Amino acid sequence: MPFLIILILSFASGYFLPWWIVAIISFLTALFIGTTAKSSFWQAFIAVLIVWVVLALFKSIPNDHIMATRIAHLFNLPGWGYILAVTGILGGLVGGMSALSGLLLKRAFQKH
Repeated sequence: MPFLIILILSFASGYFLPWWIVAIISFLTALFIGTTAKSSFWQAFIAVLIVWVVLALFKSIPNDHIMATRIAHLFNLPGWGYILAVTGILGGLVGGMSALSGLLLKRAFQKH
């Protein structure tokens, strides 16, 4: 369930809000419905990775990957696909770490 919530909210807000909104979405989702550290991190990581790759493709395909190719060459990467992978991994790390932080904050205030 957290995976779908993060995926849908991040995708819907990806067009209108800044990039860091995925951190807030992941944090709050894990804060309210997170269960374990491992599942919170990986569900948010995969959800945000998918969203960022799809959104990057939506912006890159219409211009035939010209900008992505130029950025890849700027970083000495062979092609635009590497930039897409790096983008997805960075977004996934932002989402995963935010979800993990949300779950750990939840645990810090739980009574044992």
